[in-house]
Amino acid sequence: MRVVFAGTPAFASAALQAIAGAGHDVALVLTQPDRPAGRGMRLTPSEVANAAVQLGIPVEKPATLREASIQARLRELRPDACVVAAYGLILPRAVLDIPTHGCLNIHASLLPRWRGAAPIQRALLAGDTQTGVCIMRMAEGLDTGPVLLARPIPIEPRDTTGTLTSKLARLGADAVLEALARLPELRAQEQDASLASYAAKVEKSEALVDWTRSATEIDRQVRAYNPAPGAEANLQGNRIKIWEAEPVAVSTLAPGAISTSESELMVGCGEGALRLLQVQKPGGRKLAIGEFLRGHPFDAVVQ
Repeated sequence: MRVVFAGTPAFASAALQAIAGAGHDVALVLTQPDRPAGRGMRLTPSEVANAAVQLGIPVEKPATLREASIQARLRELRPDACVVAAYGLILPRAVLDIPTHGCLNIHASLLPRWRGAAPIQRALLAGDTQTGVCIMRMAEGLDTGPVLLARPIPIEPRDTTGTLTSKLARLGADAVLEALARLPELRAQEQDASLASYAAKVEKSEALVDWTRSATEIDRQVRAYNPAPGAEANLQGNRIKIWEAEPVAVSTLAPGAISTSESELMVGCGEGALRLLQVQKPGGRKLAIGEFLRGHPFDAVVQ
């Protein structure tokens, strides 16, 4: 099948490699323009751009798909389908209508739950026990198109956005290969809009820990914001990022109060407490809590 692929992060590159590896003719890859990254803020190509180069596939990096020139380029290619995964740009109607079998989106949730930009983080924050991927036929609304395939997986108790993204990337790659193989016969299932929820883009301010919240809620925060932007907390005037922790159901500690030993740091929450396992100070590296405490003792110690 002749395919145009559109995507940007590592989540999408897994699908691109699977589609190319399965023998489909990937005629063109669309990805977002290079962005500043790293300490030097150098312009850096996306993960999908790097994968396309390694596969020898032509790459275009338009700032928008509304320009007549890029639309003409896509029409010239005469694709059977366009596969989209975490692309980050809107596909206008003129583009949606170009492929013979339409545009297929790999979405990292079980639609209509968590339509939008951050379905993995929102599922973790909400305490969902299940998620998955959907292959849907794209429409002009935000993730509103009919679903061709849905593949569920459980959310494990210690899953982070990082671990769950890796699982869903592999699942999405397998699911889109199945969809492409069965495309003419698949029946699209319209979404029930009354069950829809919206996964808004994650703002950095959301990652600030409020110790008056329950340990369970804060644990979800820590896992949802790993690997980015990192849950940020204040402990006795020390600004830290918490990368790994576990909730403790029973605690006599007041919210924000600390209990330490040689290798353990517990912080009281509105309900229960949070045992910190890996943290990081600004400008420092990630440290297991025992190593962190050896270099950063706390003044107030509650036994």
